[in-house]
Amino acid sequence: MRPNHHQFEAFAYVVREGSFSAAATRLNVTQSTITQHIANLEKGVGTLLLLRGRDGVELTPTGQAFYNLADRMVALSAEVTERLEGFNAMKEGRLKIIGNAPQPALKIIARFQRRFPDIRVDFGLYDWTTAKSMISNRLADVGLITDAPEHEYWERIHIESARYVIYCRRDHPFAKRTKISLAELEEETVIVPEKGSLTRRLLDQACDRNTISLNRIAIMTTFPLMCEAVLQGIGVALFLQNSSLIRDNLCEIDIEEMPEARNTSLIATKDRTRLKLVSEFINAAIE
Repeated sequence: MRPNHHQFEAFAYVVREGSFSAAATRLNVTQSTITQHIANLEKGVGTLLLLRGRDGVELTPTGQAFYNLADRMVALSAEVTERLEGFNAMKEGRLKIIGNAPQPALKIIARFQRRFPDIRVDFGLYDWTTAKSMISNRLADVGLITDAPEHEYWERIHIESARYVIYCRRDHPFAKRTKISLAELEEETVIVPEKGSLTRRLLDQACDRNTISLNRIAIMTTFPLMCEAVLQGIGVALFLQNSSLIRDNLCEIDIEEMPEARNTSLIATKDRTRLKLVSEFINAAIE
């Protein structure tokens, strides 16, 4: 039995949505229909493509190879549908956006949604390593990623540049400083994200280059939590400039050992940039 388009489409959406039930909702079919399509696809391939678990689905190595093909087929099908429907294709739809820095992504999403209020936008904030992997594995439509690598299958569009700075409260002894050395933070509590983040990687590199040891590290899992920790007086934190619109009681201080500006770029696979939804999101980004 040769796989058909419906089986590939069901498979692609199970992976993208993370579950059989979510894929059924997205495609407006029953969950049993999705289950049957996946079973027939796996039977035709001759091996398992998905591993089911309590936390969702996971691709097998064969499943990953088939998913890349299936998602390209879905993108091509969507492009054909958009060309047939014209502007009507922009009256409904959905975009999945991911990023490792919230501020540039949220600004673009706000601009896009003012133009297309009926389009559903899902946004997820991930560490740098995960965000890159999700774009590589076609698990999102668009990524807003700092220090994004080049890739032959990606479009990479520069959005903004920013340096890393130390955030502290306005009543902190460092608050009136314009620049600070990491060496001065050796006895401070420094709030950082988890390993896998670009922030953590660059901080570790700067400390290694300059033989600096930060003795008191507080690891926080999300940007809002890090920001709240600074406001609560737990310590100082490392962020990109202008990472938040929250300005009350916070100061930004340049870091001597990290003067380089980091580039945040919009990343999307080349086939998805031809879709109207994605191209209009890119237009909102580059203004």
